[in-house]
Amino acid sequence: MVKILPGTILGYCVLSLMVCGCGPGETPVAQTDGESKEVAGDVQPRVERVLTQAEQDQLTPDQVLETLRDGNQRFTSGTLTSRDHSKQVREAALGQFPKAVILSCVDSRIPVEDVFDRGIGDIFVARVAGNFENTDILGSMEFACKVSGAKLVFVLGHESCGAVRGAIDGVELGNITEMLANIRPAVDHFTDYEGDKTSSNKEFVQMVAKQNVRETVENIRTYSPILKQMEADGDIKIVGGIYAMETGEVELLQD
Repeated sequence: MVKILPGTILGYCVLSLMVCGCGPGETPVAQTDGESKEVAGDVQPRVERVLTQAEQDQLTPDQVLETLRDGNQRFTSGTLTSRDHSKQVREAALGQFPKAVILSCVDSRIPVEDVFDRGIGDIFVARVAGNFENTDILGSMEFACKVSGAKLVFVLGHESCGAVRGAIDGVELGNITEMLANIRPAVDHFTDYEGDKTSSNKEFVQMVAKQNVRETVENIRTYSPILKQMEADGDIKIVGGIYAMETGEVELLQD
């Protein structure tokens, strides 16, 4: 324990540091997006808190995308950020200013927030088998971006997708039949493919899964003039990626 000597400059300096919450030799961590930063070449302990509107306003779509990619690297390396969820619940109770909206498949093996190392108040998440867009999801995305200020729309597909496999094989069962019709255009895209066009062909399933993500990205632009204009103005980005089931890595797909 440091002994404070009354009347000395050292005493007052140490007392000031203690009041500010930093010990001797520590540097306060500047935060601009709700996360701790690297200071003076030293990696400080990661501190997560709920984003404020001012911090959200300062973010660019590219910065948000980089944040998600960095988070995915932590996920794959097993270094997820420790969070005080009870505290974050209280901080987020009066408002939310997320960075992104992510459209994912319902697959239980893909915990979206963990995949990108995100916490309470960080991202909007929409989920539907086969990660395709529809009117309800487009409206949710418009709310996330136009109303709530999110800077990124991310369509997240994955390997070995059951919905994609069902669409390939033409499965018909109750409401599943109509649902899979949304994915069928990605299957029909490969009319010239000479290989086995069944779900037993892993290569073909992967091809269709990636194409389904690309088509969803384009459909978002086509069927949401609001999001298309926001992207044209540089307010948001609309991107897609594929989750690798064995590694947890997300591959960003190019348009």
